[in-house]
Amino acid sequence: MNASRILRGSTALPLARVLLILGAGLLVFRPALSAGWLWDDNQEVTANPVLPDPAGLAKIWAGSAGADYFPLKTTVQWFEWRLWGADPAGYHAVSVVLHLLSALLFWRLLCRLGLEAAWIGGLLFAVHPLVVESVAWAAELKNTLSLPLLLLAMTAYADFDARGRCRDYGLSLLWFLLALLAKSSVVMFPCVILLHAWWRRGRIGGRDLRASAPFFALSLVLGLVTVWFQHHRAQETELVLAGGLLSRLACAGMALTFYLGKCLWPVGLSPIYPRWAVDPPAPWQWLPWLAWGAAAAWFWTRRAGWGRAALFGLGFFALNLVPVLGFATNTYMRISWVADHFAYIAILGVIGLAVAGLDRWRVGWVKRAAIGAVVAVLFVQSRAYTAVFHDEETLWTCTLRQNPGAWPAHYNLANRLAQRHALAEAEEHYRAALKLVPDFTDAHFNLGNDLFLQGKLQAAADQYLETLRLDPGYAYGHVGLGNLLMFSGRAREAVPQYAEAHRLKPADPGIEANLEAARRAAAAGGSP
Repeated sequence: MNASRILRGSTALPLARVLLILGAGLLVFRPALSAGWLWDDNQEVTANPVLPDPAGLAKIWAGSAGADYFPLKTTVQWFEWRLWGADPAGYHAVSVVLHLLSALLFWRLLCRLGLEAAWIGGLLFAVHPLVVESVAWAAELKNTLSLPLLLLAMTAYADFDARGRCRDYGLSLLWFLLALLAKSSVVMFPCVILLHAWWRRGRIGGRDLRASAPFFALSLVLGLVTVWFQHHRAQETELVLAGGLLSRLACAGMALTFYLGKCLWPVGLSPIYPRWAVDPPAPWQWLPWLAWGAAAAWFWTRRAGWGRAALFGLGFFALNLVPVLGFATNTYMRISWVADHFAYIAILGVIGLAVAGLDRWRVGWVKRAAIGAVVAVLFVQSRAYTAVFHDEETLWTCTLRQNPGAWPAHYNLANRLAQRHALAEAEEHYRAALKLVPDFTDAHFNLGNDLFLQGKLQAAADQYLETLRLDPGYAYGHVGLGNLLMFSGRAREAVPQYAEAHRLKPADPGIEANLEAARRAAAAGGSP
């Protein structure tokens, strides 16, 4: 099949294959459509004050609200709030639709690159287990929104590179800017432009450098904005200990190998993976870099043939992981160095390379059977993994089966158990979280509340006091002590606790109400 025929076919996608990709994707993510809110979805959506605010759009684009500057993503959420409020179904549906759109656009891009089996790439991306976290978790809208915009930018640039039309170049630049405004992890696209030039022509010329320059400028500006927000908003009170340069390099090599392994063999996926100790790095932790170096050298010696495609596919994969390999820290790295949602873009390189390999394999029943078997296995595994993201209790229970040392899973599961008054079970998980992170102030406070409800008053008081020892400005620690004192009929002693909490959080109406109630009870000589 010649290139012109492939390009013609890409604009009139065979209906049966479109329906197969859409149908398979919808079946995989059907459980997500009835899922609830998870983890930091409250911070992103339900407790995000900018979304119900009629003046929210101005605040979003001015950067005056939020821990990150992803204004296009937050704008979409602002409009979503007006459509379905706090109902999670609509948010999940949008993420699924965007993911399936990306699968079709990926197919289109692979067609532009001249791959005959391009539609299989779209199908594999639609049902791969590694993408489940990004699609089934509403807070990852930034992933599912930025990727179709990036794929449009890539396709437009491929058209420009082939035809030299200014219109295609302008469209590529526009789509890329929008992708950056949805999530800045697409920042490596200018490097991909140069990699694409080398793949096509075997060299990077002056024309390629000039054409990529505006893309690099956009990446630099919005990349620096993201770094500023991470260090002045997201990490303002949270230190991410990543070690020195050697530790970060060792961690990056291990993470790169981890992601490639999960792309090729997506078994044992977990919402939170164990966080490796790399400070200082052990000698064996440098082995991944030796393996990557040896592989790159081998492919380079065969760059006149299949080695060029291997370098292009794996180069795309590695480049798009650079922002999340630990050279620049982000808040998630307090929990783990790696996460499935970090690989949402990078996996395209591995899938594209697999599709290129399929093009070299003679068509026959063995090839069709092998493709069908792989897709079926991925489909079944992804469907099951999507169900893990149905609700918080299911999510954190499954996480702890894979990673018993995941302290956020213990803490969040404890909160869910406490909400349904499984207090003894909640206490167990609060204590497990504190064993892993002894200075976790929120866990001390919530454990105090749990013990209070169980009637263990002295133990509850000890937890509130520990909360205040760790953070004297933690207003709710004073509220907890005030509640204990009021319950014990010691309203006079409760007043200064509530008063200090009110001083720390003067805008909290609940604290003010407690303070007034304590004052009235103290004046009456007892508890209310």
